[in-house]
Amino acid sequence: MRPARMPFADVVRVGGVGLRTRPMRAFLSALGIAIGIAAMVAVVGISSSSGAELDRTLSALGTNLLTVQPGNTILGEEAELPLEAEPMIERVDGVERSSAIGRVDGAKVYRSAEIPEAQTNGLVAYAARESLPGTVGATLHDGVWLNAATGGYPAVVLGADAARRLGIGAAGPDTQILVGGVRCTVIGILDPVPLAAELDSAALLGWPAAIRWLDFDEHATTVYTQSVESRLEAVRELLPATANPAAPNEVSVSRPSDALAAKQATNQAFAGLLLGVGAVALLVGGVGVANTMVISVLERRPEIGLRRALGATRGQVRVQFLAESLLLSALGGAGGVLLGVTVTVGYAAYEQWPWVIPEWALAGGLAATLVIGGVAGLYPAVRAARLSPTAALQSP
Repeated sequence: MRPARMPFADVVRVGGVGLRTRPMRAFLSALGIAIGIAAMVAVVGISSSSGAELDRTLSALGTNLLTVQPGNTILGEEAELPLEAEPMIERVDGVERSSAIGRVDGAKVYRSAEIPEAQTNGLVAYAARESLPGTVGATLHDGVWLNAATGGYPAVVLGADAARRLGIGAAGPDTQILVGGVRCTVIGILDPVPLAAELDSAALLGWPAAIRWLDFDEHATTVYTQSVESRLEAVRELLPATANPAAPNEVSVSRPSDALAAKQATNQAFAGLLLGVGAVALLVGGVGVANTMVISVLERRPEIGLRRALGATRGQVRVQFLAESLLLSALGGAGGVLLGVTVTVGYAAYEQWPWVIPEWALAGGLAATLVIGGVAGLYPAVRAARLSPTAALQSP
């Protein structure tokens, strides 16, 4: 006679007996699995969401921005861009638009005359061209940008960090600061500029105003260029010799989007570390499931003996406890995936990112729980199947 095979529905029902009779123990065991899966899904989701935000930022601002700055001389001193550098760069074939800022040395920025001289807040004064926002993708948080009228007067536009450090929340005719000892009216405040981070902590004046009121020497310290995407590398190679033909080795050309990409790579490396921590938590959860199943076998010996006495085969007992382990892990995995998705969506909403969770992360999380459950429940299931009916029924 062949023993009757258990339908799948019966396997699930019998496997759930231990979970229903010991709900608190099952919950705590599943919680360990859930924490590990939630950590892994959240790390992958947050990292993917951050990458999507970076892609969106670069798509909006463009990856064709190049910056030209003075490097160092052969003696290690800071070099200087010639006065002709900016107009020469504009003539380079492939450059679509350009703009520049020039650092005003010695012009310290203060909220008022009562601020101690040493408390500069790390702010820097720059002369800025009117075309700057369109070239670097800067937007105004409040107020207006410099124009032909205001650019010749002591009017200033603050970067996002500069406004925060000075305690200024809005621009207006009654909002004034001191720049190089000159009282200037704050006419605008910028949003953060991802591709020109130096502007975030800057006080920006018009080029004519900086020359007239702050003795600006008219030398640009950074020239920003937007180039045709297909000719970007060719333009990049031409810029040093164009900006300073006498000493092209004293010119530094960089691509800000490369810095953002490097930052994203660093974040992904850190995410990999957190992913490893999640894997360790998942392993610990698997050990908890194995421990729960071993104790369950010891406690349920009379039940096992009774089932064997009523005709259950070793294989059916083994399947029962293996199914219980898989159900326990699957519940923890499902809860962990749900928790990880919730954390990712919540964090992305807080950062105002688009939330992205790769499908492989969800499928991989659930698959990992089933593998952990199968491995963790294998030994207890085999141990339960080896119990003889008489020995099991005699257990207290």
